[in-house]
Amino acid sequence: MARRTALITGAGRNIGRACALYLAQDGFNVVVNGSANRAACEAVAQECTARGVEALVTMGDVGDPKDAQRIASEAIARFGAIDVLVNNAAIRPGKPFLETSEEEWRRVMSVDLDAAVWLSRACLPGMLARGWGRIVNFTGMNAMQGTGGRPSVTVAKHGVWGLTKALAREFGPKGITVNAISPGPIAGDRDNDDPAAVKHRQDSVKAVPVGRMGSATEIAGALRLLVSDDGAFINGQMLQINGGAAT
Repeated sequence: MARRTALITGAGRNIGRACALYLAQDGFNVVVNGSANRAACEAVAQECTARGVEALVTMGDVGDPKDAQRIASEAIARFGAIDVLVNNAAIRPGKPFLETSEEEWRRVMSVDLDAAVWLSRACLPGMLARGWGRIVNFTGMNAMQGTGGRPSVTVAKHGVWGLTKALAREFGPKGITVNAISPGPIAGDRDNDDPAAVKHRQDSVKAVPVGRMGSATEIAGALRLLVSDDGAFINGQMLQINGGAAT
């Protein structure tokens, strides 16, 4: 069987990086996408090739439909098709509802929701042609509980969950499963280390029954099952990995 290929957005660090490395370890060729830090994405690609697979770095803004199409097209031109699509890239600005501008709202929708639409549309034809495919979308506790001060993220992630269920029903009969992963508080590199953001993370850990933040590899381990042949009967589900913070 030809080696399968996985495209992971936001793969330069944290959960995206862990997913890329785990899938490379499992024998998938890997397409590493990031929006800004090419050096980080190149480093992930090198780690993947060290595991004996091929890797491609394709930078771009997945929230831009033209960029999303280009990213997918570059990957398909290299590998023939994308068998596994992992929609991981997201932005999570904290801003009260009445202070969020239309531009800020639309930007969150474009990256956190629309990108999954554009990339799914670009990758599904190849999956259909091969009669096999996996799409995994990332939601989060924002989608499950709602988060005060992050209304745009909550709405976008709810939309991702709806998209997951709709695509699972439409494409499940074609050999393509579509699922979601909802991570809880996960340790990793952060863009925002201001006191309010640090306090928010500390407060989040207090609500986790196991008493700690999760790791990126614990999320990637769940992804491994969803994209495997052993996970073929898991479809239209949201797998919550949060230490019991939400059930």
